[in-house]
Amino acid sequence: MLWYILNLGIIAVFVILFLITRQTNKRWSKINDYLGQVTYTIDSVRYGNLSNKIDNLNHPTYRNVTDSINRMVETLNDREKMIVEYQNELMRQNKLLESVINSLSDGILIINEKNHILRATPKITDWFGTKGKDIIGHNIFDFIQLGEDTNIEKLSNADVFVKHTPTNNFVISSTRLSLDDKKRFVLLIKDVTNEREIETLKEDFITTLTHDLKVPIVAAANILDFLIGGKFGEITEKQKVALLNMKNSNQELLELVQILPETYKIDETGIKLVKENIMLNKFLQNIVTETQPIAANSGITIKLDTSSNLRVFADELQLARVIKNLISNAISHSNTKDKIDITTGELPGFITISVTDYGQGIPQEEIKLIFNKYYSASKKFRKIGTGLGLYLSQQIIRAHGGEITVTSEENVRTEFCVKVPV
Repeated sequence: MLWYILNLGIIAVFVILFLITRQTNKRWSKINDYLGQVTYTIDSVRYGNLSNKIDNLNHPTYRNVTDSINRMVETLNDREKMIVEYQNELMRQNKLLESVINSLSDGILIINEKNHILRATPKITDWFGTKGKDIIGHNIFDFIQLGEDTNIEKLSNADVFVKHTPTNNFVISSTRLSLDDKKRFVLLIKDVTNEREIETLKEDFITTLTHDLKVPIVAAANILDFLIGGKFGEITEKQKVALLNMKNSNQELLELVQILPETYKIDETGIKLVKENIMLNKFLQNIVTETQPIAANSGITIKLDTSSNLRVFADELQLARVIKNLISNAISHSNTKDKIDITTGELPGFITISVTDYGQGIPQEEIKLIFNKYYSASKKFRKIGTGLGLYLSQQIIRAHGGEITVTSEENVRTEFCVKVPV
């Protein structure tokens, strides 16, 4: 009986072990299947397929892992869509920028430190006589010529000869790119053929215009001198006064005509100064002596304050032109008072010359405009004037390193102050 019970116990143990082993195998099979899904999903993500997900299992541990991996896949999928959108937008912006650059009338190219062309716009290929990307890798000097000892890194509107387009005029400028440690330069080439032709025409026009205007003005001045001098017979005092007024107006007209080429020359080539030490009192006295008769015709007296005899280092001819212009303006606008004051003074680093009149003054809103080219208050008062006088004067004083300032109160006084460095 005991042996029978022992055998039954052994059989029961084996049955239980069998059942346990079978259940464990099922569980491991599920784990293997789950791990296979995980591996497949991860491999899909690795190769860019973000559409696969892990099936949910009814087990709390597996469910947490599954949810985490699936959320990660969804996040990666969202990020990929955002990246694709950004890439598409960058491509659109790049195409737009490239279209804008290619539509420019100027030519742009990029070169490296060995002067080899890395990129060029269609304008460049047209001017250089090449097609498309055939230009890439060529040395820039296969297509252009610069002046001797020209540093390509410091080009700024320098004349350049383009071998394939010899009849056109070009200028070139360069800018260094700071993208990496390698030296790269952006070269901008501009066709200035039309501009050069226009400048030539303008210069010829100004020269011809001033010559044609001066001839009759000078002829009229000579006739007036003959009349005033009695060459054609005696004249009365009233006639003489009228002729003198005509002569003054004629002289003003001649000075206006002469200002035109001077202004053009300054705009094109700048002002070349020949500086010297000038004794201000003597310098200003000569100007007053010269302009006093003109002022007297308008009933105005020019008063020079000679209390301090200063020196200034300046171009005497150009400085005299400025002071004469300021006095002429003061005479034109001083018709309500009887004097013009000229005074000198000192500021730290500067000598000052002030011309003050006591006429109608300048409205505050116009003070900031009076030095602009062609702006003239004379038109307001039906007087002769181009507006170039003050513009030219300002350019001359700036060339000296100084400035002209103005203060005015309507119907009281106007003061122009010329500041010239010591």
